[in-house]
Amino acid sequence: MATSTAAGTVRPMRADARRNYARLLTEARTVFAEQGTDASLEEIARRSGVGIGTLYRHFPNRQAMVNAVFQEGAGALLERSRELARAERPCAALMEWLRALITHAGEYRGVSRALMSASQDRSSALWPCCVPLYEAGDLLLARAREAGAVRDEVAIGDLMQLTNAIALASEQTPDDPDLPDRLLNLTLRGLRPDLRPAPEHPAPHT
Repeated sequence: MATSTAAGTVRPMRADARRNYARLLTEARTVFAEQGTDASLEEIARRSGVGIGTLYRHFPNRQAMVNAVFQEGAGALLERSRELARAERPCAALMEWLRALITHAGEYRGVSRALMSASQDRSSALWPCCVPLYEAGDLLLARAREAGAVRDEVAIGDLMQLTNAIALASEQTPDDPDLPDRLLNLTLRGLRPDLRPAPEHPAPHT
């Protein structure tokens, strides 16, 4: 990791700064898992053995810290998307990808809500993390569309928002572990094209 100087050049982070960054990220994962992403940043700094000023030097705001935590798993999601892009069943591959997104967004309480907001805000610290996920999902969606398994008008932005909404619903209903799969299956039925043409006129009553 590197830091920028006032002159705009980039220099490597010092060893003690790297250790502080790693400790802060480790404790952020633990605290966010225990208390959600609204947890006290002061608590994270305290557990890391550093002052709050050190935390803010590495993470200028809460969103930046949430982004760093989320990005750790995003790399695995992107790698999985590349594997699924070669799958023989494009629609099943898309559903597996969406399920993985729901699981990842649900790891820390509050991430799904932050992602929903970030998708509409290019200034958000989470926006750079969302872009490659959108691109990966769009490729899988295109394959499912080409296979005739998904309606032409379905957009990846809508699907990503649906996965965040499902993750949020699951977060609010922790006693129903099957809820994400049920909602995702409902989503799948809504994505599929209607292969039966609608009648031009109502059928006569008999």
